[in-house]
Amino acid sequence: MKKRLIMLFATGGGLGYAPVASGTFGSLPGLAIVGALGAVTLPWQIGVSIALALASFPLCQAADQYFDKKDDGRIVADEYLTFPLCVLGLPWQEHLWLLPMAFVICRILDIIKPFPAYRSQKLPGGIGIAMDDLISSTYALGINHLIWWLVNRQGWI
Repeated sequence: MKKRLIMLFATGGGLGYAPVASGTFGSLPGLAIVGALGAVTLPWQIGVSIALALASFPLCQAADQYFDKKDDGRIVADEYLTFPLCVLGLPWQEHLWLLPMAFVICRILDIIKPFPAYRSQKLPGGIGIAMDDLISSTYALGINHLIWWLVNRQGWI
């Protein structure tokens, strides 16, 4: 039962089994997490987002051992548990367009893996699986805030 539960979370409720773009499909639960976090204050959002990102390390480690394949594509907990970091401090509740924008930017950065995200994949086990997503999500947070700042500065909203 414990392994089933771990696999359920590690595969994003089975979304990691998608035949194509498993990482993108597996990121979708992150949107639900962000929606739930919208009801709490920013300090709580930050704390929970950091805790979720850190929880991805042992969860990905357990799934990595289960699948017995380095960074198996079915493991998507790293994708959806680090996504909430991408929207911290953004007023997405009032400007819903920020969520799909943040999602796309997060996915692009996870795919291209800017320095040092690509290198971090070489770390062992769950740390190597999740660290690139943590780094990419941090970059995404900065880019998302830059876009929000530019949109505000130009008066486009």
